[in-house]
Amino acid sequence: MDKSKPSYIGGILEMANHRLYPFWGSLTAAVRTGESQNESKGGQDPFTALYADPAKLREFLRAMSGVSRGANMAIAQKFPWGDYRSCADIGTAQGDLVTQITLAQPHLQGIGFDLPEVGPIFEEYIASNGLDARVRFAGGSFFTDELPKADVLLFGHILHDWDLATKRMLLQKAYAALPTGGAVVVYDSIIDDARKENAFGLLMSLNMLIETPGGFDYTGADCIGWMQEAGFTHCRVEHLVGPDSMVIGIK
Repeated sequence: MDKSKPSYIGGILEMANHRLYPFWGSLTAAVRTGESQNESKGGQDPFTALYADPAKLREFLRAMSGVSRGANMAIAQKFPWGDYRSCADIGTAQGDLVTQITLAQPHLQGIGFDLPEVGPIFEEYIASNGLDARVRFAGGSFFTDELPKADVLLFGHILHDWDLATKRMLLQKAYAALPTGGAVVVYDSIIDDARKENAFGLLMSLNMLIETPGGFDYTGADCIGWMQEAGFTHCRVEHLVGPDSMVIGIK
């Protein structure tokens, strides 16, 4: 909880206080109408307002590091990185996922891919972790641009932001960008297939209703099905930490 340390995870609490708490006050309206209740109310892109305000953007990106840190560190250790030489973090935010991976795996080269506005904040974070020589930023939109080329493409807390068609589109783009033998790694608060045990995942899906026009969380079986539709094989679910699990597919 010390802001001066790189291990600080309080950003998610700051964002919950400033943004999420007021929006959850409209939960009843969200459930009744099916419409988001934040800056995206009315069907707008939920990230447009955030990315247009430098202070809100920095707070949001720091929050993404806080909520993802444990899972990021687990992926850095649990995935078989020895089989690969490069990775790209899609929707990288501040860059903590690619940071934790490349800190733990010195042989890897890393890329963080996000909208251009994120670049300076990402590069500042990478520099603070001494990774300038191995990690670079690639600016673009995964709606209109090709994904970066790398041996492993990662989507950390990304797929749940979007509707089903977009989830499928992103996995298809990942398949096209990967070399044969490459891997896609998706992680979110994966809901158990029976939808009875991971209450956090179910609540996160409710949060996506409040925060996005079409986002929702999903089960491991759901994600494996989408991966297989895109062409991936040897798909599996592996628990990371807390409510988060990763789904892996091989091209």
